[in-house]
Amino acid sequence: MSLFEVKGWNLKADKIAVGGANPNDKKKSQKKERKEKKRTLESEKTVDVKASDSQRSRDTKPTEEKSRKKKKIERVASDDSTLEDKHSKVKDHEKTASKPHPSKSDQFITKEPASERKLTPLQQKMMAKLSGSRFRWINEQLYTTSSENALKLVQEQPALFDEYHEGFRSQVQSWPENPVDVFVQQFEARTAKPVNAPGGLPGLPDKSIVVADMGCGEAQLALDIQNFVKKHNSKNQKKKGGKQHGDRNGPAKSLNVTVHSFDLKKANDRITVADIKNVPLPDESCSIVVFCLALMGTNFLDFVEEAYRILAPNGELWIAEIKSRFTESTNAKTRNAEDVGSEFVESLKLLGFFHKKTDNENKMFTRFEFFKPSKEIIAQRKAKLEKKKKFIEQETKREELESKRKERAEGEWLLKPCIYKRR
Repeated sequence: MSLFEVKGWNLKADKIAVGGANPNDKKKSQKKERKEKKRTLESEKTVDVKASDSQRSRDTKPTEEKSRKKKKIERVASDDSTLEDKHSKVKDHEKTASKPHPSKSDQFITKEPASERKLTPLQQKMMAKLSGSRFRWINEQLYTTSSENALKLVQEQPALFDEYHEGFRSQVQSWPENPVDVFVQQFEARTAKPVNAPGGLPGLPDKSIVVADMGCGEAQLALDIQNFVKKHNSKNQKKKGGKQHGDRNGPAKSLNVTVHSFDLKKANDRITVADIKNVPLPDESCSIVVFCLALMGTNFLDFVEEAYRILAPNGELWIAEIKSRFTESTNAKTRNAEDVGSEFVESLKLLGFFHKKTDNENKMFTRFEFFKPSKEIIAQRKAKLEKKKKFIEQETKREELESKRKERAEGEWLLKPCIYKRR
């Protein structure tokens, strides 16, 4: 222990002057200490405040960042929707601009589909010319080619068939008489007599009537005959006893009629598609074969031979053709109506048919009736020709016909093609 050290005193900390120290120094020292303590406290507060601010900024920073991102996304979406609206508005404007602005008069006109709009007289005339030209072209193709090629043509372009028959209907409207109607009237009139009786319709041995309509078009003949037969049979069933027609052979019974219709296209369910030189029917299965303006191919005698095959003995062949097709009709020296179609008739007789009738009463077309002779009639005819020494002559003519057909198709010399003049 030092000489001046007193127990409990800290001479290092408390610098007390021994023997007369200055009291102002002590005050200054205390004042200085208070200032330092104050600074220390203030610095500690500052540190605490900064720490709390930093913590608070750390806590609020994610929230603010999220808020800023959300606002940015909303602003971008708003901009995108604005762009889409602008694009849609531009497209709508372009569509509107591309459409012609209606005139004041058009605004009061009800818009109709093009198919239902009425054509002006000039447009109708132009359309008629176009369809007429198309019909004439198709008609020429069918008359100047073989039936086999015609079938291929229609199979490849089915619309040709419809166009042709649409044009054909227009042509028929200007005719004084439709040959289909004439054949139907003939059929109806001959039902007044019993089947297979003189003047009656030809039938098969069971009295059924089987008709083959070759080149039937839209099978109008089949429809009209079927409708007539329904009415006829209905009336017949209502009548009880007595002679229905007053015929000496007794009353006509209900008719049993079947109609086969053949053409290049199946326009409806009544039609069977076939080349009419080879139809899907058995030999001697028909009692009537009809060619109503149907000898169109260059090989039309093949159609006639097919008719002979499917006809039963005593079966009939009915033909109607445009008069201008017969070579005799253009001959100024030929004035006898019976001479029209004479070469055609002779050709069919060489193919085995017997000629019954030629009807030239109509101004537009000529009708022919032939029948297929039975074996008995053929034998009688052969004996008659041999007696007159004409049988060999007949056979020679038949050979000449076949030879001529090989050199040139009969569509080039026997029946002229029905080709309409170009306009």
